[in-house]
Amino acid sequence: MAGTDIMHRVFGDLRLALGLLTRLPLPGEVDLTRGAAASWAWPVAGLAVALAGGIGIWLTSALPVGLSAAAGLAVMILVTGAMHEDGLADTADGLWGGWDRARRLEIMKDSRIGTYGVIALILSLLARWSLLVALIGAGAFWPALVAAALLSRVPMVFVMAMLDPARPGGLSRAVGQPPLGAAWGALALALIPALLLCGGAAVWAVIGIALLTLGIAAIAQAKIGGQTGDILGASQQLAEIAALAVLTAAVT
Repeated sequence: MAGTDIMHRVFGDLRLALGLLTRLPLPGEVDLTRGAAASWAWPVAGLAVALAGGIGIWLTSALPVGLSAAAGLAVMILVTGAMHEDGLADTADGLWGGWDRARRLEIMKDSRIGTYGVIALILSLLARWSLLVALIGAGAFWPALVAAALLSRVPMVFVMAMLDPARPGGLSRAVGQPPLGAAWGALALALIPALLLCGGAAVWAVIGIALLTLGIAAIAQAKIGGQTGDILGASQQLAEIAALAVLTAAVT
């Protein structure tokens, strides 16, 4: 019975990760009761996103490499509903567009996008597109794409575990604060396949991601007193760029 309960919980957490971080159609209702305790499974959502993006690249491989990279990027954005891109834009607008904590949080909650957000999105998309072009050209996009997608979902769990929610409502507080064990579990779940796919380059990718995560966590704590769903989205975007950059350098 205990083994059955554990398997039921594991599959429930995997389902929750996919339901929360992707727009993939899932049959039935997603169990939200586990909340942040299920965040160890978030890298699995990254795997689903990477597989979809990789298929998009493969299906358009007869096109010029730039269009193929754009197709893969577009598919990944569609699968996530652009939720991480939205978080990056709101974070850029809020952290650098407001003069005090209250105003920054107000800006981040506003659905309109400002100059900082537009610039952040342009730079993020350009960076990921350029790196995908290089990876496709080197014939090595599959392992790097999968590893980066897995690893880039880990910082969200650590930021949630390290920082309190900055506002009384919102997605971050609704999900809850995960234990550090869930964060280390997410890291193990992402790192093991990343090492198998990319070897020692995955370690350097993790180091780069860790430094970026500490940086964004420190800035968020200083400017808004904690984390929000937008901060989590921004941490994923920056981590993905860092991972792709390191892994691209290793194969080109």
